[in-house]
Amino acid sequence: MTVKITPEQIAEQRRFMTLFQALPDRPRTYYIVTYGCQMNAHDSEKLAGMLDEMGMELSPAREEADFVLHNTCCIRDNAERKALGNVTWLKELKKERPGLMIGVCGCMVRESGMAEKLLRQYPFVDVAFGTSNIYRLPELLYKAAESRSRVVAVEQEQSTLIEGLPIRRESPYQAYVTIMYGCNNYCTYCIVPYVRGRERSRSAGDILRDIERLAQSGVQEIMLLGQNVNSYGKDLEGGLSFAQLLHEAGQTGIPRIRFMTSHPKDLTDELIDEIAQNPAVLRHFHLPAQSGSDRILKAMNRHYTVDQYLDRVARLRQAVPDIGITTDLIVGFPGETEEDFEATLRLADTVRYDSAFTFIYSPRVGTAAAKYPDQVPAEVSARRIDRLIKLQEKHTAIALNGMIGSEVSVLVTDRSKRDETMLTGKCGRNISVNFAGTPEDIGKVLNVKITSAGKTTLRGEKMEVSA
Repeated sequence: MTVKITPEQIAEQRRFMTLFQALPDRPRTYYIVTYGCQMNAHDSEKLAGMLDEMGMELSPAREEADFVLHNTCCIRDNAERKALGNVTWLKELKKERPGLMIGVCGCMVRESGMAEKLLRQYPFVDVAFGTSNIYRLPELLYKAAESRSRVVAVEQEQSTLIEGLPIRRESPYQAYVTIMYGCNNYCTYCIVPYVRGRERSRSAGDILRDIERLAQSGVQEIMLLGQNVNSYGKDLEGGLSFAQLLHEAGQTGIPRIRFMTSHPKDLTDELIDEIAQNPAVLRHFHLPAQSGSDRILKAMNRHYTVDQYLDRVARLRQAVPDIGITTDLIVGFPGETEEDFEATLRLADTVRYDSAFTFIYSPRVGTAAAKYPDQVPAEVSARRIDRLIKLQEKHTAIALNGMIGSEVSVLVTDRSKRDETMLTGKCGRNISVNFAGTPEDIGKVLNVKITSAGKTTLRGEKMEVSA
């Protein structure tokens, strides 16, 4: 059962904000380190918003902050080890600065046994809490700062919906809007349902009010977030479908809409038709395939075949010929044979993705696949992913070079990191475009003619606006 955090509970957290500000030796500055997906990035914006309202200031550097908070990911072993390694590094900093407070939150804290591990092996951590307890940050940090003792909170049920938290957005031009939390799919390799809980959709009214406020504040582009946005509304009696929500979002005045992530089994013709007809929805679709082998897809509990996946790709491209499709692909899943891997190469060759996130399978404790026999040796997985990456690099080059000479719409977000004389932003297909411009162009949506292609980015010229 989904439990919505009440306004009274949020008000109680605001009371702790006031109590925290009255502490004489409280932390004055903070720094948040974020790992993982866009959902985690948006959670960090909420955490920063609460810390701002607690009277703290964002530190320009982690080494200088009074409170360092690691918002963790555990989707793969490498992400978990990276987070714990960086937390351990803070132990030495705390020896130099005993007043430093350290926090760990997010998905990793929800893993089975992780809270106990933090208590046992990381005694220098002051605050730890899971994804469902994010709204309790003011209370938890106040108790830790006031008592100078450790505070751990992971007992909250995962099936919560939280509204009304303050947000410190990273950009004045782009914004995340969460439309749903959790996942019901239980892919055998994935720990998300165990650390994020089951699917629960926010009300369409709350979502659309958020989008309208963002549009009125000058935001040019939003990204709708969910572990599987295609499932939006299935848990709401009489609620909108995701296609219907996209349609309503397009009426709010927001110029550009993206979304992440879609599950192929739930990609309907209704949604494809809405994307084709809605001018606000950008021409990029992330459609994780994971494998090109029907046998492996079944073992992964993905609920579609390769032919069914290819049918959805064909339908997308028929309806939206200029759409850019990206994906996730896993190699080395337990039991994957050379024949299975060759099938994944054929899928990538057939679809010709703009880009792909490629991963070596990482066993996650608590998932079904972690117990499967025939785990693939690391050296075999490394060889396979190298071949897959080389193939995808070829198709990315073809896709980017195929855009030379075209005109694209770009939301200008910053100066280029490699060349400060250039500006950068992403076109509708979610590809970075660099071009010459002025600082006054930042935050605008401009038409750019593509003149050349790099390995993963495009270069272009700003089109002059005719009088």
